[in-house]
Amino acid sequence: MSHPLLQIDTLTKSFGDLLLFRDISFGIAEGDKIGLIARNGSGKTTLLNIIAGKENYDNGRVVFRNDIRFAYLEQSPQFDPKLSVLEACFSVDNETVKLIARYEEMLSTKDHTGLDELLLQMDLLKAWDYEQRIKQILTQLNITNFHQKMGELSGGQVKRVALANVLISEPELVIMDEPTNHLDLEMVEWLEEHLNRNRMSLLMVTHDRYFLDRICTQILEIDEQQLFSYKGNFSYYLEKRDERITAQNTEVERARNLMRKELDWMRRQPQARGTKAKSRIDAFYSLEEKAQRRREEDNVRLAARGTYIGKKIFEAKHVCKRFGDIRITDDFSYVFSRYEKMGIVGNNGTGKSTFVRMLLDKETPDSGSFEIGETVNFGYYSQEGLQFDEQMKVIDVVQNIAEVIDLGNGRKLTASQFLQHFLFPPEKQHNYVYKLSGGEKRRLYLCTVLITNPNFLVLDEPTNDLDIITLNVLEEYLTGFNGCLIVVSHDRYFMDKVVDHLLVFHGNAKIQDFPGNYTRYREWKIEEQKKQTEEVKITKQESEQRRSRTTDEKKKLTFKERREFEALETEIEQLEKEKIAISEALSSGNLPSGELMEKSSRLSEIMTQIDEKTMRWLELSELA
Repeated sequence: MSHPLLQIDTLTKSFGDLLLFRDISFGIAEGDKIGLIARNGSGKTTLLNIIAGKENYDNGRVVFRNDIRFAYLEQSPQFDPKLSVLEACFSVDNETVKLIARYEEMLSTKDHTGLDELLLQMDLLKAWDYEQRIKQILTQLNITNFHQKMGELSGGQVKRVALANVLISEPELVIMDEPTNHLDLEMVEWLEEHLNRNRMSLLMVTHDRYFLDRICTQILEIDEQQLFSYKGNFSYYLEKRDERITAQNTEVERARNLMRKELDWMRRQPQARGTKAKSRIDAFYSLEEKAQRRREEDNVRLAARGTYIGKKIFEAKHVCKRFGDIRITDDFSYVFSRYEKMGIVGNNGTGKSTFVRMLLDKETPDSGSFEIGETVNFGYYSQEGLQFDEQMKVIDVVQNIAEVIDLGNGRKLTASQFLQHFLFPPEKQHNYVYKLSGGEKRRLYLCTVLITNPNFLVLDEPTNDLDIITLNVLEEYLTGFNGCLIVVSHDRYFMDKVVDHLLVFHGNAKIQDFPGNYTRYREWKIEEQKKQTEEVKITKQESEQRRSRTTDEKKKLTFKERREFEALETEIEQLEKEKIAISEALSSGNLPSGELMEKSSRLSEIMTQIDEKTMRWLELSELA
């Protein structure tokens, strides 16, 4: 058995009267890929911060193996806003960056003692091409302006820069807090592949259940201040957790039956009791506590009917929208049906949120219009909508919107009952908002949207920062929701469960209506890629056959073709020189932003021209 990279022993953490976990222990060995699951507010992020040395703990031990390379992706990473993206990547505290700094410092002095050893370390850590590799990973994460200031980036872009820093350091152990937040679907799948291909050990918190299922070999769950371990992926965890809860409930039911007998005995006893009776009384109180611990799995079905919605929902008529050269929609028309449940997917920057904002009249189209039915009552959940008076109590926040929600058929829920369904027990409802964790605030915001009883829900990235248990409750709510739904999300599992078709934003105003959930779309996309690959292969074979026939016929160059052939040699040579000059300018890091984009665009044009002219030159050379 390999020596653990990290060992946690009997760790306890509390904030005042709030106990997060007590005496939890686990280890992480080489190659382990572990997912950490718990309800919001149970201490997931706190545990990661403790391991990373950013948070104190009450009791226990956190022991790393000596000289381990370790990296931590925080949920909300912080950088100096004045640094450029590239400078931020060279400001992180990793071994390679320190090595580069030592090397540059040594070169600036006359003392070169230890230079040979330093050069060897530079070779081992591939420090010479560090800048090129960080640019490569940043580009894959859709960060292409390396000279943009960190203060100008969105929260999602900052998270992606932090993710690039973690991956480039090639740590032996990496801890990630919600790594898929703000990544589009292509990037999530790229990260999946990267982590599966890499041998680094991993401990992560994520709500992305497909991500957990495809990467993790072990699941840890914090539940009622205890830690439970499951040796398997997310599917295995679900199965074994259900068995554990069933066994617990059976044990609690047995305790209740015993307590009834003990209660009868207690009532029949005289006031004066001996030592033997005293021990039995103590056992009674212990049994009473156990019997009252009946497990609540919050599986009461909540299906809000929504207010009445007519046949006309909304119609998009010839909608055009662009920002400068970026086209969002171009003569887009669509008629939304009654009770339709649509998912919107696409890469970041393709216009998904802009489309939603136009629908909600928060953004004006350049031309065209959205016609909304008179009975439509929107409920809108957005990433920017989380705004509360921190000094209010949780119950007051919801009651200020509605005291009661109508479920139909004479069934009603009070604000308190509604909050309980979304995992706010009575004692938590009387807490102040400022005491809630980030995920709990997101859950409260969701409640404020749903309790208005809308008949058309528009949810923009609702899964970010919500725990898996809350997602289960939300999915159940949406499955039974008797109204219309639009969801913008990068959570593939969530989309598969709640939508019946997709609007896929490909960018440059190309929008595809796909009749199915995300998994079906992904399967279709893979098949289409296979067909395209096969078509290219066939085209290549046909081209080779034509070339072979031409050679057999021993066709000679015409006078015009010979002049073209000679000119091509000169043109290709000139293009190659221009390509080298632009590549050197791009690598210098001295170009202003506008010129950087211009030269990048020109380089792409040159590469295309070289390919085309070289192909033509090869065709003519066979006839020369």
